[in-house]
Amino acid sequence: MELTVYLAGQIHNNWREELINKAKEKNLPVNFVAPQTNHERSDSIGEDILGKQPGNVYRDDAASAINNFRTEVLIQKSDIVIALFGETYKQWNTAMDATTAINLNKPTIIIRPNSLIHPLKELSNKANVTVETVEQALDVIGYIFE
Repeated sequence: MELTVYLAGQIHNNWREELINKAKEKNLPVNFVAPQTNHERSDSIGEDILGKQPGNVYRDDAASAINNFRTEVLIQKSDIVIALFGETYKQWNTAMDATTAINLNKPTIIIRPNSLIHPLKELSNKANVTVETVEQALDVIGYIFE
């Protein structure tokens, strides 16, 4: 059995690469998908497809519609969603992806540091599992194969 895992979370560092490498080290039979991690492409996709928009609100709305479409398709095709919340950036997109996964009844693992226990308490309560590290999330997935 091979599982597909959607990796929700910030796109400003290489946490996905680290997680994927650790999954390979553990020989986990998983494939990974993710949101568009090219920030410029994500922001411009609406105008790239629909043409120049009359202002920034419309530009953001057009991009959001297409990014949300992409995200929902990939989450629906995933077996598991991992949502990583870090301390550096505001995590609105991560929260939206985790909520989408939960609403689609996708098994969801939230990774969050101790400092975010309180702000994420409701979301964490709705997720299947909440952990503090990437390694713990991978151990949860590894347990499926025991």
